[in-house]
Amino acid sequence: MTKFGITMSGSARTAILVFGMMSAVASAADLSRYREFQLGSNLAVVAKQTGASPSLAEALHHRPALIQELKWRPQTLGWSPITDPAQEVVFTFCHGELFRIVVNYDRRQTEGLTTADMVEALSTAYGTAATLSAPDKALRGRYGDEEEVLARWQDPLYRFDLISSSYGPTFKLVGVLRTLEETAQTAILEAKRLDDQEAPQRDAARIASEKDAARAKLEKARLVNKPKFRP
Repeated sequence: MTKFGITMSGSARTAILVFGMMSAVASAADLSRYREFQLGSNLAVVAKQTGASPSLAEALHHRPALIQELKWRPQTLGWSPITDPAQEVVFTFCHGELFRIVVNYDRRQTEGLTTADMVEALSTAYGTAATLSAPDKALRGRYGDEEEVLARWQDPLYRFDLISSSYGPTFKLVGVLRTLEETAQTAILEAKRLDDQEAPQRDAARIASEKDAARAKLEKARLVNKPKFRP
């Protein structure tokens, strides 16, 4: 089988599933990709690799830049009884270009694994991790949970962070295209500012629309019921 660019034996396939990584020999220290997914690829390419339609990508923001998100749940390869440890992979695009990959690991598949275990596994693909004097605080998770960076692999163009979350607790791997990360994050912050600024106007328009719809519904019912009503 040639899923990841090399012919894999059963044991090699198992190793890939267990650690959720690319083949260690063919792509050692390659920080430009996660498995077969290349940072910088366009939406159509990534969608094809996941077997999804590009139309399934959710548009998170339309201005000042188009930010889209595509989610993928890996499937177990072949007849292997081992479940893929990557529970969900989230691809984020800025103007159709992949700038961030977030790999959320299945808590059951990483239960009992230490930070050292995770770093050892990831290092087979990304080389030696940078030394962190202390765990780096990352941004809060989507649900407000606390996160911290446990290990980092980076070069001038790409970066991968191993992050732990207080929710679970769980591990996740975040890869970014550094040359586009700042542009995308700036656009996301500006989009949120514009959304907050326009929220009162949108709410007022929504309420007015709901009132109009309610009135139209009552008038329709009136036209049906008035002629046949008998006291």
